[in-house]
Amino acid sequence: MTRPSRHGCFRPRSPSSWIPLPRRSARRAVADSVLVIDHDADVLRAVGDYFDGIGYDVERAGAAEAGLEVFDRMRPDVVILDLHVADLNVLDVLERLRSHGGSVILLTEQGDIGTAVRAMQRGAEHVVTKPVDLNHLAAATARVCEKVRVVRQHARLRQREHGHEGLESLGVSPAARELGHQVELLAASERSTVLLTGEGGTGKGWVARAIHHLSPRGNGPFVEVHGGGLSATFLESELFGHEDGAVTDAHERRQGLFELADGGTILLDEIGDLAPDVQASVLKVLEANTVRRLGGTRDMAVDVRVVAATNRDLVAEVRAGRFREDLYSRLSVMPLHLPALRERPREDRLALLARMLSDLARQMPGCPSAGSAEALDRLVSAAGPPRSASSTCRPTCGRVGEAEGAGVGVGVGGNGATNPKGSLRWSACTSRRPSGSMAATARERPTSSGFRARR
Repeated sequence: MTRPSRHGCFRPRSPSSWIPLPRRSARRAVADSVLVIDHDADVLRAVGDYFDGIGYDVERAGAAEAGLEVFDRMRPDVVILDLHVADLNVLDVLERLRSHGGSVILLTEQGDIGTAVRAMQRGAEHVVTKPVDLNHLAAATARVCEKVRVVRQHARLRQREHGHEGLESLGVSPAARELGHQVELLAASERSTVLLTGEGGTGKGWVARAIHHLSPRGNGPFVEVHGGGLSATFLESELFGHEDGAVTDAHERRQGLFELADGGTILLDEIGDLAPDVQASVLKVLEANTVRRLGGTRDMAVDVRVVAATNRDLVAEVRAGRFREDLYSRLSVMPLHLPALRERPREDRLALLARMLSDLARQMPGCPSAGSAEALDRLVSAAGPPRSASSTCRPTCGRVGEAEGAGVGVGVGGNGATNPKGSLRWSACTSRRPSGSMAATARERPTSSGFRARR
């Protein structure tokens, strides 16, 4: 029988009514993990010892800030969080845990109904009322762990279905492994908005597609919108659709891209370039999950996950009054920063470029393969930092797409064609992707990447 704490946190049981959960199968290679965060030492000891006794890996933290540090290191399957952690607002802690993919069970007092409801709205998996029935808490935890396993298994199946090698192939460094874990967590949190930041060409579109394909929405549409340099009226017509005659040369009703993305994911690339009116319309979609066509009178419900990407500093844009603070708050629920290729560890550049060469070798007979030391040396040199600060032509401008262009240059040169070794630096530097265009793409598959997640 578990001893009640002095605060009455546990429900006493008679020995005859105690029904312990069966010890979980020893055949599992990796035990489920639990992090308990509570300021009450008795709660920490009792809950921690109980879960340890039924086969979980358990960590304990007596304060919210310490718990967040343990979470970053441990990445547990479930966090059991007390409502009355003293050092931070519990709803802020919940949002921080959820933004990194944490699954949270909240412990509350009998009179905390309002806070419990808000916690569920912000993503808590369960709310367990004190005095805690440890059997009930363990059953809720087991259900959440099973959900986590199903989501991860779904992600692995999705990886195989779409033919790419898995997120482990992003690289071998701790930063690359952390990125793969972050992408899985973002994919699992399939209703939360994601904000991808980084220089142009760092692979934000690749990551957005990976998040979509690995999520439960992976069978739905993936729609990509590039809004840079477009007029507000044209962009609103593309995003939200229009009725007959609502805009110039509109002679028929047209669905918008949000409608076309229903049940799937929409990538709003270059979100920092949106005009204020378009920002307000996007905010309404995020708040109400509805769209209204231009010239229309009816709001239509849509079920769309929004992934936004930008190469701008949106915090600075908010301070300058060029970007709405409320829209930024909605978009940045789950932020992920992608560094330029030149900033990534050498071993990750090697893994990325080896995969590029393998793809090229299959597409171009006679092209150097990933096993070609000469080809890899040339590509890693092209993908590395500038050789000198005064160089007017950097070996690569830090973009994944430019590395792919350099790979083609190596491939053609290695095949004895007209591209000499000396032209590699020029082809890598001058490779650019067109910008300022609008595209709607369905179910595109990621091609290459290797990134460091921002904590």
